[in-house]
Amino acid sequence: MAVEPLSPKEIEDRLAGLSGWSVDGDRLTRSYRLGSHVAAAALVAHIAAIQDELDHHSDLTLGYNTVSLSVNTHSAGGVVTAKDFALARRVEDIAPGHGAH
Repeated sequence: MAVEPLSPKEIEDRLAGLSGWSVDGDRLTRSYRLGSHVAAAALVAHIAAIQDELDHHSDLTLGYNTVSLSVNTHSAGGVVTAKDFALARRVEDIAPGHGAH
C-alpha cells in the first residue's frame, strides 16, 4: 500500500499535538536537550530500536547533550506522511519532557 503525502492542513493539525516538532522544508524535525552526553546517547539507542520496530528511520544527530531527528518518507517521494508522525509520537512517548529550541 502506497503512503500518501499529508496536506499542509493535515500537517498543521498533527503538529498541534506534538510540542517541539516542526516542519523544515520537506522534513519533520525535533531536537532534545538532555542532562548529559550519556543520557543523549541512551535516547539515540531507544529511538533506533523504535525505528527498527516501525521499519521507518530518521536522520539522527547526537551532540554533546542533544539529540536531533529529521524525517520524511522516501517511498512517498521524500515528503511528510503519517508514518513520520507515527515515529514522532513514539519518540515523544519515551523522550524527556523538555526539548531544545
